[in-house]
Amino acid sequence: MRIDPDALRRTVRAALEEDIGGGDVTSLAVVPAGARGRGSIVARGPLVVAGLPVAREVFREVGSDLEFHESCSEGAELAAGAILARVEGRARAILEAERTALNFLQRMSGIATLTRRLVRLAAASGVEIADTRKTAPGLRSLDKYAVRVGGGTNHRAGLYDGILIKDNHWRFAGGVGEAVRRARQAPGAASHDGGRVEIEVGTLAEVREALDAGAGALLLDNLDAATLEQAVAIARSRAFLEVSGGIGEGDIPRLVALGVNRISLGALTHSARAADIALELLPL
Repeated sequence: MRIDPDALRRTVRAALEEDIGGGDVTSLAVVPAGARGRGSIVARGPLVVAGLPVAREVFREVGSDLEFHESCSEGAELAAGAILARVEGRARAILEAERTALNFLQRMSGIATLTRRLVRLAAASGVEIADTRKTAPGLRSLDKYAVRVGGGTNHRAGLYDGILIKDNHWRFAGGVGEAVRRARQAPGAASHDGGRVEIEVGTLAEVREALDAGAGALLLDNLDAATLEQAVAIARSRAFLEVSGGIGEGDIPRLVALGVNRISLGALTHSARAADIALELLPL
């Protein structure tokens, strides 16, 4: 697992500019220029760690002379009180980086923690737990990285790397079947997701129409329990089946039992509770 280095630098620099602006006026007024400190980044609650490379980059951007040492690996499950990393160097620089580094760690670890929990509910079945494009603007690469750290699957990185026909698309194409046919014949279609065209369907008639047109994957979106069960029975073995829409943790066992291939949840990235992480900084 890795984060694109260029995307990482751009994201970190934008976040630091947002927070520091023209300078940390409090630290400049209160903390002596030569003061040095040693800080411990501590979990205040149980969590799955994600974002250590991002935190490292934050401290590196603020002060290349700062020493950052990880105390655990990405994906580690820590109890309250455990140390994620230590940082040492100029106190002013550490204080400039503190909030930004923690913001990334808290968000990303929260996503990884939730993802890990849901992945375990589906682990024995082989059903994928996947994210969506419902990410924080500007943070998609980090949000999706955190999902991977938690053991989840990334769906599409963006509109450019997979064909997923939603209802707002097929209404303009003249229906489900016509949209699938157009997508399959589109230039470059074979280069996306192994040439598999996925389409969102919400009724049994749409399921049949999509299959007849050659859809390779169906997004069964917001179907009630009875309709979903019938849709899976019709389409099983004929297409890759993904279910989404208003899914909560308690729904995972039922959906796994149906025999779908993937469960996608926007909640992984838009509603994960931030992990509780703090920086405890002491003077040297």
